[in-house]
Amino acid sequence: MNETLTILVGIGIPLLGTTLGAAAVFFMKGDMNPNLQKLLLGFASGVMIAASVWSLLIPSIDMEEKAGGIAWLPATVGFLFGIAFLLLLDTVIPHLHVNSDKPEGRPSGLGRTTMLVFAVTLHNIPEGMAVGVVLAGMLARNGAVITMADAFALSIGIAIQNFPEGAIISMPLEGTGLSKGKSFYYGFLSGVVEPIGAIITILLTSLITPILPYILAFAAGAMIYVVVDELIPEAQAGEHSNIATIGVAIGFALMMVLDVALG
Repeated sequence: MNETLTILVGIGIPLLGTTLGAAAVFFMKGDMNPNLQKLLLGFASGVMIAASVWSLLIPSIDMEEKAGGIAWLPATVGFLFGIAFLLLLDTVIPHLHVNSDKPEGRPSGLGRTTMLVFAVTLHNIPEGMAVGVVLAGMLARNGAVITMADAFALSIGIAIQNFPEGAIISMPLEGTGLSKGKSFYYGFLSGVVEPIGAIITILLTSLITPILPYILAFAAGAMIYVVVDELIPEAQAGEHSNIATIGVAIGFALMMVLDVALG
C-alpha cells in the first residue's frame, strides 16, 4: 500500500464510523434509550482515554527518548497545551450539548440544531488531530516508534467510538423536527472535521518534524479535555447509574487490546 493510499484509508476509517452511526436514524424510532446513551458515552470515553495513553503519550515519550532529549518534556508540554487549546475553543465557539438547554461559548443567534452540530464538531477536532499525527509519525520513520499497525489501530478505535457518537447526534436532531435525511446529513457533517483536521495535522507535522512528540501529546491533551469536560459529565447526568462506568471499562479495554495486539 503506497503512502497516499495509506493516509486516505487511515483518515477515512473514522469518518466511516461516524457515517454509519448517523445512519442509525433511518433504522431506530424515537429517542435513544437514556441507559444506552450513558453506556455509549462511557464507551467513547474509555476509547479516548486509552488512545491518549497508548497511541499518543507513550509514543511521544519513546520518540523523544530515542532522540536523546528529555523524555517527559514534550509529553507534558504538549498535553497541557492541548488542554488549553480545547478550553479556548470551548470558551469561544457557541455550542450546545445533547440533553442540555443552556448554550456554551460566546453568545450568538445560532439555532439549536447548528449549536448541537458545533458541539460534536468541537469534540471531533482532537480525534482528527490524533489520527493525523499518528499517521505523520508513521511516515516520519524516525526509529519506527509508530508503525502502520499502530496508526490503523488508532483509526479503527476512533471509528468504533464514532459509531455511537454518530447515532447520539443524528437521533436527537430528528427529535427537534428535522427529517431523517437532514438529521443524517448533519450527523455526517459533524464527522467531516476529523479528516480535515487529520490532513492539516499531517501537513503541519511534515513541515516541522522535530515537534512531532509535542503534537502527539497535544492531541492527547485535547482528547482528555473532551472526555473530562463533556463525555463523562453527560454520561453521569441524571439519575445515578454505573452503566457509564461499565462503558468506560469496555471502551478502555477494547482500545488497549487493539493498540497492543495490532501494534
